[in-house]
Amino acid sequence: MNPESPSLRSAPGAAHAVTLQDVAREAGVSLATASRVLNGSERKVAEAFRERVERVAESLGYTPNVSAQATARGHSPVIALLVADIADPYFGQIAAGVARGADERGLVVTISITERDPERENRILRALRGQRPQGLILAASRADRAGEAGEGAPADAELAAFQRYGGRVVVFGERPAGDEGATRAITIDNDGGAEELGRRMAALGYRTAIGIGAAEGVRTSDDRLNGFARGFAAGGGELTRIHRGDFRRESGTAAMTAALAEGVEPGTLVFGMSDVVALGAMSAIRAAGRGVGEDIAVCGFDDVSASGDVTPALTTVRVPLNDAGYQAFRAIVDDDWTQAPLPVEVIVRGSTPGRR
Repeated sequence: MNPESPSLRSAPGAAHAVTLQDVAREAGVSLATASRVLNGSERKVAEAFRERVERVAESLGYTPNVSAQATARGHSPVIALLVADIADPYFGQIAAGVARGADERGLVVTISITERDPERENRILRALRGQRPQGLILAASRADRAGEAGEGAPADAELAAFQRYGGRVVVFGERPAGDEGATRAITIDNDGGAEELGRRMAALGYRTAIGIGAAEGVRTSDDRLNGFARGFAAGGGELTRIHRGDFRRESGTAAMTAALAEGVEPGTLVFGMSDVVALGAMSAIRAAGRGVGEDIAVCGFDDVSASGDVTPALTTVRVPLNDAGYQAFRAIVDDDWTQAPLPVEVIVRGSTPGRR
C-alpha cells in the first residue's frame, strides 16, 4: 500500500475524492472484491482480503457510496423517519428512540417534515422510494378518511409502492386503508389514557370542562377528546364545548383566547389534547389576567419535558415516547417483531389542584 502512489496525488489545491477503485488498487484486490467488502454484498470474501480492504479504506478515508450499497443490498443503510413538526417535543422524543435503535445497528436516520400536509407527505414518500431506505417510519397522526375524505389516499398508494420494492413501513396509529398486514403499527392508548384522565379530573371535583383539539377527523385528537369526555362524564362532569385548531402551541393559545372571549367561569377545567396545546392555553390564560390552577385548571397529554418545568406544573398523561420510537425502529429491523405494551399513566400536578 502506498499513499504516495500517482493515482492518489492531486494537483496543488485540488481535492481528490477517494474512490472504490483507489481502495481496490491500494489493497491489491479486484474491484469486485472491494465492492463486496464495502458495499454490503452477501457474497463471502476471504477474511484476509476483508481485513486488508477495510484497513486500506480506513487509511484512505474512503466513504462507501450509499447508492452502490443500495444496489448491492436492495436497500440503503438508512431509516427514514417522517414527523409532522420537528419543533414539537412529542416528535423529538420519538426521534430520540429511533436514533437509539439505529445507533445499535450502525444505521443512519434521516428526518423529513410533513407538516401534516397530505400533498407534501406524498412528495416526500415518492422521493424516499427512489433512495431505497431500509425502512420508513411515519410518526405523524393522519386524518381519518371518514372525517376528511380521500386525504390520505395518495400517500397510502406511495406506502404500498414502497413496500413492493422491499422496504418495510411502520406507522403510528392505524394502518393504511386496504393494508393486508404488511404495514406494522405502533399503537398508543390515546383513548384509554384520556378516559382515565377524565375520571381522575372528575374525582378531583371538576364538573365543567372545555376541550382544545385539532381539526375533526384527526385520529389522535379525536381519540383523546372522546376518551376524556367519556371518562369525565362517568364521574359526573361534562365537556361543554370544544375549540379546534392544530397541534402547535400557538393554536392552543388562539383557541384558549377564543374560549375566554366567550366566557370561562372560575373552576372550569381545560383539556388540551396535547401538552404543547395545553401549554399554549396556559399562556393565554395568564395573558388575560387569569390564574392557572385555582381559577382555571389545565391538563394535557404526552408528558413532554416542558410540562414539569412550568409553574404550576402541568397535569398530563405520561406516554413513553422514547420507547415508542425505539419500538418503531425494532419493527423495521426485526422479522418476528411484536409490539410490547406502551403503558400510559395519569400524572396529577399543580395545574389541577381540585375543587374545594
